[in-house]
Amino acid sequence: MKGTSQVMSRILAILIWLIAAITVALFTVAKWGLPAAVSAHASAIDWQFKITMAIAGAAFLLVHLALGIVVWRSRKARAAHSPINSNFEIAWTAITAAVFVFLAVTGQRVWARLQLNQPPADAVQVEITGQQFVWNFRYPGADGRFGRTDPRLYNDADNSIGARPGPLGIDAKDPAGKDDVVSSLLVVPLNRPIAVTLRAKDVTHDFYVPALRLKQDAVPGMKITIHFTATKPGRYEIACAELCGQLHHQMRAYLEVKPPEEFEKWLRERTAVK
Repeated sequence: MKGTSQVMSRILAILIWLIAAITVALFTVAKWGLPAAVSAHASAIDWQFKITMAIAGAAFLLVHLALGIVVWRSRKARAAHSPINSNFEIAWTAITAAVFVFLAVTGQRVWARLQLNQPPADAVQVEITGQQFVWNFRYPGADGRFGRTDPRLYNDADNSIGARPGPLGIDAKDPAGKDDVVSSLLVVPLNRPIAVTLRAKDVTHDFYVPALRLKQDAVPGMKITIHFTATKPGRYEIACAELCGQLHHQMRAYLEVKPPEEFEKWLRERTAVK
């Protein structure tokens, strides 16, 4: 009986080590990670993400290594009382606290650089409005000013792009809104700061662009400002990362990053359509 218990303990220990090793290995597979970064702030976010994953992965492996050793050495079928080791308790608590404080401080610095700094005055202005289950993108046009909107003018029945008042409730009486450009596609110029005003019409949505490393809630009744600079041309997926209803999975759009001259041409063409 004693020999059987010992064999089972060692088999269990080996299983613990194998599962831990396989789990960590799976997290290192590049194709299951985030897509290639295409924003100026992404390197700082990726560094924070990697160091957090490295620390968490090392802790995970060490804990399961220790657990496997304990199981391997176990020869008893029943658990036994172990006296408290105060010095050990204090040491691992202090180490855990230090790691958490380090990650919190470095993470806050990355977050503050992105969220608390204002974009430059010449940044391209874009208003992004989320509603079940679409994204609408609005540009201020040549005058650089957004036209007035009014929730009482919302007309979801007329959802054609650029319609007045349309789903955004654009007030046709406001001259500033006559040259506003409304699109179902977010188009931005390469290597230019983009200042975003984020809004929601109905429920909370979440504007998430994995390639930009940008994720921000859109909350009804609030105007939330964020900014980014895209550094690589291409087409990238925009998703809603907040469960917003039955068709939440269909709420997606695309970001297209174009050279500045192509962006200006795209904007002029949309303005000329009116």
